[in-house]
Amino acid sequence: MLLGEFKHNLDSKNRLTIPAKLRMELGEKPVLTRGLDGCLFVYPNRDWQLFSEKMNNLPLGYKKARDFKRFMLSGAIEIEIDEVGRILISDSLKKYAKLEKSIVIIGVQDRIEVWGENVWNKYIAESEKLSGDIAEGLSEFGI
Repeated sequence: MLLGEFKHNLDSKNRLTIPAKLRMELGEKPVLTRGLDGCLFVYPNRDWQLFSEKMNNLPLGYKKARDFKRFMLSGAIEIEIDEVGRILISDSLKKYAKLEKSIVIIGVQDRIEVWGENVWNKYIAESEKLSGDIAEGLSEFGI
């Protein structure tokens, strides 16, 4: 399971070191794509396949389903983790997530998320204020 919060730097060639703890869980050929809320998602290939199958079952006639598939799939790419644990982030994904030098990498069970530190700090500060309301809203899902 992918868990934890880690701070790393994006180098001048858009390479990001993935923490060793998370690298082992990602396995070979992870998939990097646009995420929600202004971050990037990195899925282990097996979990990406499961997610992709769910997207494939979305109804073609439903505009929101088409839009979601386009959003997630058009930016998706299988990535290599080099011998020192780095991944390469394309310019378009870097721009989408507003990544600068300082990066926060978080494990979110079946994927990791890559956040610009400033964006993450703003997001987490807002989420902490609303955590009770968020939890109440999830009660219908049995949480």
